[in-house]
Amino acid sequence: MAYTDIDKPSDYFNTKLYTGTGSSLAITGVGFQPDWIWFKERGATRSHALVDSVRGRNKVVFADLNNAEETSAASTNDLKSFDSDGFTVGVTNVSGSFNTDSGSHVAWNWKAGTSFTNDASSTGIGSIDSAGSFNNDSGFSIVSYTNTNQSANSGVATIKHGLNTTPNVLILKDRDATSDWQVFHSSLPTNKYLDLNTTDAAAVDTNVWNNTAPTSSVFTVGDNSYSNPANRAMIAYCFAEKKGYSKFGSYTGNGDADGTMVYTGFKPAWTLIKRTDSTTGGSWILFDNKRGANVINPVDVVLAASNNQSEADWGTAYDCDYLSNGFKWRHDGSSGYVNVSGASYIYMAFAENPFVTSTGVPATAR
Repeated sequence: MAYTDIDKPSDYFNTKLYTGTGSSLAITGVGFQPDWIWFKERGATRSHALVDSVRGRNKVVFADLNNAEETSAASTNDLKSFDSDGFTVGVTNVSGSFNTDSGSHVAWNWKAGTSFTNDASSTGIGSIDSAGSFNNDSGFSIVSYTNTNQSANSGVATIKHGLNTTPNVLILKDRDATSDWQVFHSSLPTNKYLDLNTTDAAAVDTNVWNNTAPTSSVFTVGDNSYSNPANRAMIAYCFAEKKGYSKFGSYTGNGDADGTMVYTGFKPAWTLIKRTDSTTGGSWILFDNKRGANVINPVDVVLAASNNQSEADWGTAYDCDYLSNGFKWRHDGSSGYVNVSGASYIYMAFAENPFVTSTGVPATAR
């Protein structure tokens, strides 16, 4: 029996905290060379800045905005390099999210690492060309594509995602235009989508994913100007579940201080939660195991991916226990965000430790 696919999750995902200097600063201790980094200045009203190795270190998109991609002006600005054990940030230019002097910053890091290019006509995989970076061990890929097969926002396209298993989550952004993020989650029907940059509930549109689930080789986008615009560059972040490392699921709130327990099969290092049935409490709520004063439970220092607000310790309103096999809410849900009675939620979670390693050794709670 395989207890877990990955014994050491920090080989593929890691959270790094640092204090900015306003000048060139090398951050080490990530444990690998990251391919996708999500930056946020914790103590200021600044956007969530996302950079990846496929688009290039000087290309920035923002999780909380529908803005087109922005480009750093020079090599001294924003992210200077992806390094073997971390990254180097420079003088901030685009957003202030990377390296403000004396600012407290968080960077969430994911590893992909194996490049691919796909000529759809010669390989027969997908209907349009794609290129990117993937890691089948951790179930993560970054995919760049442009639908040049259409002159208007019409038609259907299939895109190679680079993984050898079916993705559970897709996060897409039009790089060239003002356009909302599009999120697919396998806990939702294929005719529904979410916007990463809004508090909107899950919406119905059969054209976003062409009412079609991803396969082990491609994902599908339909007649939609957000997920499949003509002749505009797109970026997609794709995630497939790996036992003991990642889990992408759903739960229903119970409205009780002895809140819903969500089983993941590991002790979480990072969780992103979204209410899907209402705009009330609809922010994308983000926790991790590094921020905050507590070295034990509860985890209660909140950032919201859908807005640029600074982090806050909202006390019991967001109390969450990170357990050896999942996470559990410790609030009655009156805040509206994480545990409202009968409300529907989806989540993404990455591990600190598997519940049981491949050798059968159990992990412990936070």
